[in-house]
Amino acid sequence: MERWLGFARSLLIYHNPVTMRAWRRFYGQVLRPGDLVFDVGAHVGTRTRAMRAAGARVVALEPQALFARYLRLTKPRDVVLIEAAAGGRDTVAQMAVSSRHPTVSSLQESFVADAPDAPGFGHVRWDRTEQVRMVTLDGLIATYGVPAYVKIDVEGFEIEVLSGLSRPVPMLSVEYLPGFPDLTSAVITRLEELGPYRFNPVIGERSGFVWPDWRDGAALRKWLGGLPADAPSGDLFARLAEGPDGG
Repeated sequence: MERWLGFARSLLIYHNPVTMRAWRRFYGQVLRPGDLVFDVGAHVGTRTRAMRAAGARVVALEPQALFARYLRLTKPRDVVLIEAAAGGRDTVAQMAVSSRHPTVSSLQESFVADAPDAPGFGHVRWDRTEQVRMVTLDGLIATYGVPAYVKIDVEGFEIEVLSGLSRPVPMLSVEYLPGFPDLTSAVITRLEELGPYRFNPVIGERSGFVWPDWRDGAALRKWLGGLPADAPSGDLFARLAEGPDGG
C-alpha cells in the first residue's frame, strides 16, 4: 500500500501542470530541436517530457521498477527508456528504496546512512531494497552518441554516475543537496576535472537560473557555502566554456 501512496505522492509533486509548463519553457531556452539528451533518474518523467517538448531526442534512465513501468506506458513514443541506473561500471546493484518517499531512493550508502540527521530527511525511512541494473554514461555514448545535455538526479549518487564518464559533454546538470556539502563539492571537482565548465544554479523546481551569467567553480562553491543546511535542493548546471569568460 505504501508503495502506491509514494507513487501517487511523486505524481502529485512533480507531474503537475504548473511544474511541467515551467520546465518546458526552461528547456525550450537551453536546448535546440534535435539535441540528444540523457535523463538519468527520470522518476515520473517530468523533465523527460519537458525536454521532448523542446524538440530533444531523449534517452531516459529509471531504475525503480514501478516508475519504469509507468514511464513505459505513458512516455512519448520516441523516447528511449532504459530500466537501469547509471554508475561507474556495468553491474547489478542494490538500491535503498523509500516506499513512502520514492524520490529519495538511492544507491549511495553514505547518503542513506547520514540522511536521518540532515534537515528535511528525519521523516524518511528506507524500508526495502531493490536490485537494479547499472550502466555507464560512456556506454550510453557508445550506443547513442554524445549528448548535448545530461540531467543527473540520483540522490547523492552523482559522483558515481560521473565516474562512468571519461569525456566532457556540452552541458550537464546535477542535483545539489545543501545538507550534504561534501557530496556536492566532490561533484564540482569531478566536473572541473572533465573540462572547463562554467556553472549556474537552479533552485528547487523554479526552472530558472539564479545568475544572469555563468560563473566558475570558485563562485559556485562560495554560493553553496552560504546556503543553510535546510535550504531547498536544486540543480547545478554546468556548460563547457566557449570563450575566456565562459559565455
